[in-house]
Amino acid sequence: MKVSVYYGKDDIRIEERKRPSAHGGEVVVKMLASGICGTDIMHWYRKQKAPYVPGHEMVGEVVEIGPNVKDLKVGDRVFVSHHVPCYSCHFCKAGKYTACEALHKGNYWPGGFSEYILIPAENVRYGTIVLDDTVSLEEAVMIEPFACVLEAYKRVEPQSQRNVFIIGSGISGILHIMYLKHRGARVAALDISKERLNYAKRAGADRVFNTDEFSQEALKDVFDGRLPDTVVVCAGASGAIKTALETVERRGTVLMFAVSKEDIPIPSVHFWRNEISILFSYGASPQALNEAYELIKTKKIASGWMITDRFPLSQAKEAFSTASAGGAHLKVICVP
Repeated sequence: MKVSVYYGKDDIRIEERKRPSAHGGEVVVKMLASGICGTDIMHWYRKQKAPYVPGHEMVGEVVEIGPNVKDLKVGDRVFVSHHVPCYSCHFCKAGKYTACEALHKGNYWPGGFSEYILIPAENVRYGTIVLDDTVSLEEAVMIEPFACVLEAYKRVEPQSQRNVFIIGSGISGILHIMYLKHRGARVAALDISKERLNYAKRAGADRVFNTDEFSQEALKDVFDGRLPDTVVVCAGASGAIKTALETVERRGTVLMFAVSKEDIPIPSVHFWRNEISILFSYGASPQALNEAYELIKTKKIASGWMITDRFPLSQAKEAFSTASAGGAHLKVICVP
C-alpha cells in the first residue's frame, strides 16, 4: 500500500508499506479522507518525529475486522480518533482525559496519510464513530479539529465565553467562531489575510480586523466599551501572542489554542493585579469528539464548506505545500 512519509518541511515522499491485517479487537480501515492539521505544518514541532506518516483527522471505510470486534462491520464508514484515553489512570479517574499518558502515546498505524490504516483495539473501543448516511466525508473529516475546540471551552468559565476575541482566522479560528456563535457569543476576529477574514465573516464573526486597522479602541467598540472576556490565540506568531496579552479584560482569560516555538514572556504584575488567567488546551476527549459529531450530524455546525483543497494521496507533498501557504487555502485534505 502507499503511504506518505514526512522526512522534513520540503521532503514528503510516497513509499510502499505492507498492508496491515486485523487481529483480536482490531480493524483495518481504507482511508477516504484525511485532513492536514495546523500542527502538521509546524515543522519545528514535527521534525523531531521524522520520518513518520502524518495524519490524524481521518475518516474511512472498514475493510477488515478482527474476530473480537462486535460493533462494527465491513463497509461501515467511520471516523476514528488517533488518541484515546485508558479510562483507568489517575487523570482519567479525575475526568482529565487529555492528560492521560495513553492518550498522548497511542495512535493508529501507520498514520492517516496511508491507503490502509490499522486501528488498535483501544481506538476501536473508545475512538470510533460509525457515520450516519447524512454525514458527508467533508463534514466528518472536521470532527477531530472541531472536538479540540469544544475541549478547550471545557476549561473556560461560561461567563467568560460571552465576549470573545479570536486572533488568527485559519481553520482553528474559524471553528472557534462557529462554535461561539452557535452559543450566542459576541465575537471579533483578527488576521493578516483578507481571504481568511472573509472566512471569519462567513463563519459569523460580528467584526473582523485586518492588522493594519486594528486598535484597542476599535476592539472595545465591539464589546460595549470593554475589552473581551476571553482572547483566543489561534496563531503561533509572537505578534499574535503579544496582542492577546494586551487585549484581555480584567478577570479575563487568554486561551492559548496555538503555540509558539518560543517561550512566552508574561507581564506577571499586570496579570496578577488584574487576575488574568492563561490556559493552554491540547487535544480532545472522547466526550468532545462525540459532541462534535452530534453538532455536525444535526447540521447545527456547518463544517463541510471549510474544505477548500483536495489532493490525491500521491500528491501529498503538494497538499502540504498548499496548506502551508495559508490565505485562501483554509482546509486541505488528501483522498485516495
